[in-house]
Amino acid sequence: MRIGFLGLGNMGLPMAGKLLDGGHELWVCDIREEAMRPLLERQARRAASPKQLADSCDTIVVSLPTLEIFRDALCGPDGLLAGKAIKTLVNTCTVGVPFVREIEAACSASGVTIIDVPISGGVAGAKAGTLAMMVSGNPDRVSELTPVFQLWGQTIVVAGDRPGAAQIMKLTNNMLCAVALVATSEAMTMSGQAGIPADSMLQVLNNGTGRNFATMRLFPDTVLPRTFDFGATIEILMKDVDLAIEQGEELGVPMWVSQAVRLVLKHGVFQGRAQQDMSRIVEIIEEGTRKG
Repeated sequence: MRIGFLGLGNMGLPMAGKLLDGGHELWVCDIREEAMRPLLERQARRAASPKQLADSCDTIVVSLPTLEIFRDALCGPDGLLAGKAIKTLVNTCTVGVPFVREIEAACSASGVTIIDVPISGGVAGAKAGTLAMMVSGNPDRVSELTPVFQLWGQTIVVAGDRPGAAQIMKLTNNMLCAVALVATSEAMTMSGQAGIPADSMLQVLNNGTGRNFATMRLFPDTVLPRTFDFGATIEILMKDVDLAIEQGEELGVPMWVSQAVRLVLKHGVFQGRAQQDMSRIVEIIEEGTRKG
């Protein structure tokens, strides 16, 4: 299958590489030449713009960081919908239901079908091919694309036959991830202040009821060694929490804990940490701890 891939960031680059591993003809587009280079060296084809990508491929995967960038790449004068070949848009971004409805309407007017496939598992999962995918959209097209999705991971959960349902699944996941990260940062800082070794505390947590993604992966892999290289920024996590709160409130759910987590993330952004790795949230807690 000839597939276009737009956006070769921390997640997009390894995911695009998996398509080459699967024997697909790959066209790529990114504003950074250095992002495309590893794939071009493996015989991927370069597209100079989203439009050129959509002139060349009928199926295009999108992995972009913000709603504004996505909207311009789709609907701008040199965007995907100006292309002549595109028939299916595979959205792997966490963008929320209202935005999916917006782009679904734009795509429908151009005869393009959206398949919504937000992903979870982080950069490590993208590199290992162990991502979890939440899928919603036309059932026939989902079935046709499932072998492609399986190159990214074996956990593929169908949320519904309308784009947007998968977004609610993803926002639920990311909301819990953010809550767990902030709460674990507080808990680990508290135990550290009391003189408890971090590895001992994690041993208890990971064999007890406090176990979560932060205790099992983020702290052992990136916080304790102080590498802070999980691969997603505080700004991206805050965007997802904002979307989750908006979705929850629309459904009448009081998002009290998520609101508190958002305050921590916003504090980090105000400190100038927006582009820092989200594992550095622990530093916000550490720096706010009273000494003495």
